[in-house]
Amino acid sequence: MPPKPKILDRRLVAESHLFRIEQVDLEFANGSRRTYERIPGGADSVMIVPMLDAETVLLIREYGAGTDRYELGFPKGVVEPGEEPIAAANREIQEEIGYAARELRIIDRVSLVPGYIQHHSLIVLAQGLYAQRLPGDEPEPIEVVPWHLSNLDALLARDDFDEARSIAALFLAMRALRI
Repeated sequence: MPPKPKILDRRLVAESHLFRIEQVDLEFANGSRRTYERIPGGADSVMIVPMLDAETVLLIREYGAGTDRYELGFPKGVVEPGEEPIAAANREIQEEIGYAARELRIIDRVSLVPGYIQHHSLIVLAQGLYAQRLPGDEPEPIEVVPWHLSNLDALLARDDFDEARSIAALFLAMRALRI
């Protein structure tokens, strides 16, 4: 594997309240130079696979501005500054599905569009759920959808269940559970 490219220069080219975009001038080991644009990293996020029982996951349906439609997926959110990822996962499920978990464990870490975004999502398996709600920051109530894993093919065939992180989280959780 060749050495990582040398960063020659970095500059901020755009910024909104949600995103920053920087250009990065790179020199590769073979002498080639290129300018890339990327969204610099911030805090990691968590995506939680909440297990209602041994065979049932809890999904959420919420509006996705990027796709301009309601999407089915797993609860997720940003790890706040100073917050531990497991605490963030437990907070997010309380805000989004109205449950806390007695057992939470990070089962993997995945990147998102690594060619453009410096960000990772920690996939967290939540078991031993019990009713516990915290107020969230969502603009409308989130629909919670229990899904039996024996209907996996039907879930994967749905048009509204297509976020790569949710699909990866599902399979990683099933592997962790040995399903």
